[in-house]
Amino acid sequence: MSATPRWQGTQRRIGLTGGIASGKSSVGSHLAELGLPVLDADIYAHEVLAPGSPGNTLVYQRYGPTIAEPINPAQRATEQDRSINRIALGQIVFNDPEERQWLEQLIHPLVRRRFEAELARLRHEPRVVLMIPLLFEARLDGLCSEIWVVHCEKEQQMERLMARDGLSVQDAARRIHAQWPLRKKCQHADRVIDNSGNPEAFKEVLETLIRHI
Repeated sequence: MSATPRWQGTQRRIGLTGGIASGKSSVGSHLAELGLPVLDADIYAHEVLAPGSPGNTLVYQRYGPTIAEPINPAQRATEQDRSINRIALGQIVFNDPEERQWLEQLIHPLVRRRFEAELARLRHEPRVVLMIPLLFEARLDGLCSEIWVVHCEKEQQMERLMARDGLSVQDAARRIHAQWPLRKKCQHADRVIDNSGNPEAFKEVLETLIRHI
């Protein structure tokens, strides 16, 4: 189990994680369909870097126009319009561990604050799902009372990631290796959700788990 002390309150807080392209979003979407509130770390991370935000300003100060989304040449861009090209930013941070660490140190504390605010808002809900790709890496597992890891075979993970993001084998491997190995995450899980086969299979598993919560 994780060395980080778990949430001990009465609310059931399910930490949903897994490897990149293992199928967390599909599992999270089905849990939402089953009526559970789902808090999504990816949405909060996007908010941290949204145009006009302090995070957006800091990233632009560090990387300049190399990470800017193309804009209409006739339009004069302001800080409120300035979007980050996440593909360009990914090429920087996944090829340089120091840059990835800098970006994570910027994003993770702000994402934690958003989770804490949302959990306070949902404090009367009997159960909440926290969908966090970097649950262990960002040390956010202490927000959860239990942890579910979505698992698939490594070959599937590579194929899905390359197809989803249009990445080369090398770039896909860098993104996978930037996270804890799925095997290690599974060792810290209370439940392992197998997403290596038919999607209907994991739906049946989830519905069984929810009936027993």
